[in-house]
Amino acid sequence: MLLEVLNNVFTIQIFLFIIMGVFTGICIGSLPGLTATMGVALVLPLTFGMEATPGILLLIGVYVGAIYGGSISAILLRTPGTPAAAATALDGYEFSKRGESGRALGISTISSFIGGVVSVMALWLISPQLAKLALRFNAPEFFLLAVFGLSIIASISGNSLAKGVLCGGLGIALSFMGIDSITGYPRFTFGNINLLSGMSFIPVMIGLFAMSQAFSTVENIFTADEVSQKVTKVWPTRSDWKVILKTAPVSGLIGTFIGIVPGAGAEIGAFVSYSQAKRFSKHPELFGTGIPEGIAAPEGGNNGVTGGALIPMLTMGVPGDAVAAILIGALTVQGLQPGPLLFTEHTTLVYSIFLGMFIANVTMLILGLSSLKFFVKILSIPKSILTPMIFVLCVVGSYAINTNFFDVGIMLFFGIIGYFMQKADVSVSPAVLGLILGPMAESNFRRALLMSEGSYSIFFASPIAWVFLILTIFTLGMPYVTSFLKARHKNIA
Repeated sequence: MLLEVLNNVFTIQIFLFIIMGVFTGICIGSLPGLTATMGVALVLPLTFGMEATPGILLLIGVYVGAIYGGSISAILLRTPGTPAAAATALDGYEFSKRGESGRALGISTISSFIGGVVSVMALWLISPQLAKLALRFNAPEFFLLAVFGLSIIASISGNSLAKGVLCGGLGIALSFMGIDSITGYPRFTFGNINLLSGMSFIPVMIGLFAMSQAFSTVENIFTADEVSQKVTKVWPTRSDWKVILKTAPVSGLIGTFIGIVPGAGAEIGAFVSYSQAKRFSKHPELFGTGIPEGIAAPEGGNNGVTGGALIPMLTMGVPGDAVAAILIGALTVQGLQPGPLLFTEHTTLVYSIFLGMFIANVTMLILGLSSLKFFVKILSIPKSILTPMIFVLCVVGSYAINTNFFDVGIMLFFGIIGYFMQKADVSVSPAVLGLILGPMAESNFRRALLMSEGSYSIFFASPIAWVFLILTIFTLGMPYVTSFLKARHKNIA
């Protein structure tokens, strides 16, 4: 199997796709407003005609590159290219104000690489074991797993739990469209044959994540970002290396475990890593003034999430974040179903993904250290050129999946919805989570009741079921406990 994996990955074609993916990801991530999720959604249609391995590794390259690329504009402009780089801007921009932007970018690049490699090693070690456990799952366990995944909506709803639940409910409702998987009866198709196969979630995701952002960019299409200084001396100093090697691996582990939690995301990994580094620092008062730890910690954390998010996605079919949700769509288009059977039926592909992700991180390191001056110039691309390109890619990508203009209409519809959701400060991630996990929850719930002849006791019959029940209750209760503790702290203060 090892020889098969090496033969599968170590080809000129695969290397070119990985390099192209990482390069594209860094370009997208470095531009403020263009998130990693948007980048992967835009590139996804290009993989429809590819084989599984190069297609998935191209998307993973974009993912890895975009998460790192967000730090470039965060350090130079104090405007995070992606939400994951928001914590990096706190200390990174202080380096630029001192004329040390090159040093800050070097620390960011090395820390991102270390965090990414740590996450890949965890992915390599944890995923096969988790997949073996998931092979013991039956309909009740898969239903409770889906419920646990949906319960994450409570923690990713932003400032309003009600808005998040409503958005998640919309996604679940959309997942009911099409032919019933149990009875074969068409539901909620409104007489439209295009909806018999259900709501295609790739046009929905392109609309919610990419087209909605393009609509937002139109508002300030004639404004431009300018970098006021040259980037020099990228290679970290000896003292910086000591900080990086001490901070980045720990932050990478933190990010990995946060990535395993469905729906957490790279931005949470970055801020948690930043706060932990500050908590255990000998000089916490210096955080925010421009110190190496303030860059190494969030960059190691947010890149650590990249591998962690793929663990539940590959082993159980539950997306770790929005990008993992799009990767589920990419695997589905290839005729592959994420889950434990992926490890037994397509072992070579799974381990090719592991190895390819490691190569993507190495590529990110090489491109980051050698081509930073080029990526800095990308920040000056006029939005009047960039925005129409995004519109065209969204339309072409939506049409390409089924060569059907109906999907283009779906994409535009959800692009408009996503735009207004942004204005209302409503996260779109719960809708995607509901759309993906809704069918999994419904079908396994009904199968479980068929198995037990209508008895609900089947959902409490195994230790695995109880684990998911406890995790669900804990996840749903955490927002209320957190708000209670904050209120109590304010009253005491």
